[in-house]
Amino acid sequence: MKLHLRSLLLLLLCVLFAPQPAHAHVGSKDVFEQVSAGPYNLFVTIRMPTVIPGVANVEVRSDGAAISGIHITPLPLTGEASKHPPTSDLMTRSTADPAFFTGSLWLMASGSWQVRFQVSGASGDQTASVPVPAVAISTLKMQRGLGITLALLGLFLVLSMAGIVAASVREARLEPGAIAPPNRKRRAILATAASLAFMSLAIWLGAKWWNVEAAGYSMDVYRPMKVNPVLSGNQLDLNVHAFHPDSERRARSNNDFLPDHGHLMHLYAIREPEMDAAFHLHPELVAAGDFRISLPVMPPGEYALYGDVVHANGFPETLTAKIAIPLTMSGGPLGAEDASAHPQPLSQGQLGSSFKLPDGYTMVWGRPNAITASTAYDFRFRLLDANGNPATDMQPYLGMAGHAAFVKTDGTVFAHTHPEGSAAMPAMMLANGGGDIGMDPNMKMDTPNEPLSNTVEFPYGFPSSGRYRIFIQMKHGTTVETGVFDATVL
Repeated sequence: MKLHLRSLLLLLLCVLFAPQPAHAHVGSKDVFEQVSAGPYNLFVTIRMPTVIPGVANVEVRSDGAAISGIHITPLPLTGEASKHPPTSDLMTRSTADPAFFTGSLWLMASGSWQVRFQVSGASGDQTASVPVPAVAISTLKMQRGLGITLALLGLFLVLSMAGIVAASVREARLEPGAIAPPNRKRRAILATAASLAFMSLAIWLGAKWWNVEAAGYSMDVYRPMKVNPVLSGNQLDLNVHAFHPDSERRARSNNDFLPDHGHLMHLYAIREPEMDAAFHLHPELVAAGDFRISLPVMPPGEYALYGDVVHANGFPETLTAKIAIPLTMSGGPLGAEDASAHPQPLSQGQLGSSFKLPDGYTMVWGRPNAITASTAYDFRFRLLDANGNPATDMQPYLGMAGHAAFVKTDGTVFAHTHPEGSAAMPAMMLANGGGDIGMDPNMKMDTPNEPLSNTVEFPYGFPSSGRYRIFIQMKHGTTVETGVFDATVL
């Protein structure tokens, strides 16, 4: 793929300015996904760039049938360009671990993209794709040492050019060994001053142009759609404003949402600052940009809201807001597909690897010995019955074996994931030949034919160090359980 001059210029702009807050997916930009390409099972990690154009780093760990090679290709998720992929790149196999592959790809424009995996092996050639949201989420500050070095080099070039101009005016027409007369020296001084003035003007004009380009680039930094929550009694309206700052290219509609696991929005409400009450709710879209829900009984206090939606082009967003639940609010019962949890407050210490549930069941986390940031894990959770045995009446929750939310205690990270990974299901369907998945809000995932295991696994990697609270939903019989666990990430 050719890197055009304008793209190069925009890429250079990203190093000039101080970092902005990263809002895309609330601080969790990387994609973790488990996909099957025929008999080949791939555990995919895609580390997305923070600026666009930028380079995405791709890691694949494989099992199942033996793989001889993997080619990767970036292409838009929808539209005509998605039908014309560029030349693929071959991933590099690790010499220490033949099942581990690495590669990198240029993502040249913002939007909803996919990484296509073409897998070759003993069982033939297969293809699978993973959707990725490509957005610039920050601008980067130039390193101080590099800035000083470039400034000194620029000063050297300016002074050198002035010296060349002075020497050419003073001595260009003299015979070898002749001394310049006073009039030539005066002309050389004037020429030097004029050249310095000209170069200063050129630098000033260049800085003005650079700032204009930088301002244009900053407009492409991702900003989530704004949400205005309105609480009347126990009825909550989330008014989502369409986002179109100055062009259709950046526009995002507030009425083009795709159903994800049967709902147009998955809303997490978590009480702050103790995170001692959490709700997984499903507002309905009653008008363009208006999501509405009758809230259940909720303890009073300040709540952080995280609403996951997916646009028609497969682009996912997490919309954020805050509401205050008054002491006098009378709520209704939880919806059949909603869930809640009331763990101990953060200030009372960390929750361990076993969480006792209200009906006597227990959820257990196979916690790693140590958890480090920017590392891909496959976190495993088990549901045990009141006697400590594996639960046998497991049911799918919203079409999946479970749902998970990884939330940093300071609110800077939120990620709602599934057993297959962090990519939104409608985007996965678009990427893998799902065609027009429509706007039917009643669409749900297929119910598994096999009995569900009491164990569920979630691929995920914490983006930064700190303390996190993890909310896990699993269902047995007609009961949706929410286990809660704490993690300290190094």
